[in-house]
Amino acid sequence: MSINRVIISGNLTRDPELRQTASGMPVLGFGVAVNDRRKNSQTGEWEDCPNYIDCTMFGTRAQALSQYLSKGSKVAIEGKLRWSQWERDGQKRSKIEVIVDELEFMSSRNNDSSQSAAGGYNSYQPVTAPAQPAPAMAPVIDASASVYDEDIPF
Repeated sequence: MSINRVIISGNLTRDPELRQTASGMPVLGFGVAVNDRRKNSQTGEWEDCPNYIDCTMFGTRAQALSQYLSKGSKVAIEGKLRWSQWERDGQKRSKIEVIVDELEFMSSRNNDSSQSAAGGYNSYQPVTAPAQPAPAMAPVIDASASVYDEDIPF
């Protein structure tokens, strides 16, 4: 058994690029910088070392999210790793990327620091696809009505 799940949180390194496959499916490509904390062997100090991760998202959600994402946006991503290999100019190339299943905004859309400092915006804004329509409201029961044993179905 193998598990291929990745969860990362970081900032977009560039504006996302929206394109389409030959069949018309939207494809959103973007990069995310994720810091890794390491101890410098020479100074003994802890320092942040960035990792740059290519991410790809498919479908209508990718198209919808493309208008809300921009360079610097802080996001949390869940997805799976995919390794790709190709040849360009006679050289073999390869990369590992994250195929995004879920994306959550970790900062407000309006990055006005005065509003953020005052708590005017929620810093956690999940973006998920609607799974099902909301269930119908439960019927209102008149509590003043009498209930008899023969009314109970068991």
